[in-house]
Amino acid sequence: MTHRERVREILHHRPADRIPLVHFGFWDQTYDKFEAEGHIRRPLDSNGQPQRFSERAVAEQLGFDFGWNPSAGGHTGLRPGFPHQVVKTLPDGSRHEQNGDGVIVLVRPGAVSIPAEIGHTLTDRESWEKEYLPRLQFSPERIPVFSKEQLEAFERSEFPIGLACGSLYGKFRDYAGLVGACYILADDEGLFKEIIDTIAELCYRVTEGLLAQGLRPDFGHFWEDICFKNGPLVNPEVFEEFCGPHYKKITDLFRAHGCDIVSLDCDGCIDALIPTWLENGVNTMFPIEVGTWGASMAPWRAKFGPELRGVGGMDKRVFARDYAAIDAEIERLRPLVELGGYIPCPDHRIPPDARWENIQYYCDRFRAVFG
Repeated sequence: MTHRERVREILHHRPADRIPLVHFGFWDQTYDKFEAEGHIRRPLDSNGQPQRFSERAVAEQLGFDFGWNPSAGGHTGLRPGFPHQVVKTLPDGSRHEQNGDGVIVLVRPGAVSIPAEIGHTLTDRESWEKEYLPRLQFSPERIPVFSKEQLEAFERSEFPIGLACGSLYGKFRDYAGLVGACYILADDEGLFKEIIDTIAELCYRVTEGLLAQGLRPDFGHFWEDICFKNGPLVNPEVFEEFCGPHYKKITDLFRAHGCDIVSLDCDGCIDALIPTWLENGVNTMFPIEVGTWGASMAPWRAKFGPELRGVGGMDKRVFARDYAAIDAEIERLRPLVELGGYIPCPDHRIPPDARWENIQYYCDRFRAVFG
């Protein structure tokens, strides 16, 4: 079987010859560490200039089969984006920078985490209508045009083909900020709805244009990242009211084109939002971040039944520990795999505290246990 066939069978609760070894990529600092340790060499261009590492090449060297990433997608964000510019430089070398979403972030020298947000352009109806609404209009240029050869290559692929279909609330949260989005809901519910409706309609039309070309994906894929360790960053009832119908419209579009698997990337404790997603056609959770809250397919399957699938849920923190911890993690995953409709995958990008030999050991043990 190909990896594509394995994914199709497993997520439809049918037997496969083995469980594929799936990953979710690496931090840039992880590549740097592995290079310094001599495990990988940075690729060079024809002029001898260093290039970015190939995620696929490094993952395959470690023993993974493929990454759970969309293969295609259109432009569902701001067009054009805001100009990237330095707004202010501080005495310690830190900078206030405007990013492409119109957000002012604090960039500290040497920092590798997500920069702190300190200001937002989207704050009210005036800023929405002036700066964001014009940038979120549909145009044909948002949709890449696939050649006959590209479509044929997708059909022949041994890897699953995913189609990215955007974000209904996550990008709004990016534009306005967590607190700002809450204030917009409290101060102007009509504006809150208009923003989500506009973003969702753009996602729908871009997805529609991609599928109309004859692309036949194995899964659709949303991105949200709207939860933290204690739960969602939006009231679940509000989320259901304003976002639920849009998820349904987009997942119905996928099903009309023969694709009944739709996954969604959301970190954090997502339990309170699963009902909205599942009831509206989003049936595959990813990456099932284990975290301190202990996310697992087992209680979800007991509550929601076999319609809920998953990719992820392997606690990446064991890569910084030892072989015994990895053995214990694989044993924890074993009964979850036996539930069906589930493919283990590290629950986020592999961080630089991971040990190369531990990741290799995980891949070896995974193959020994799951085929």
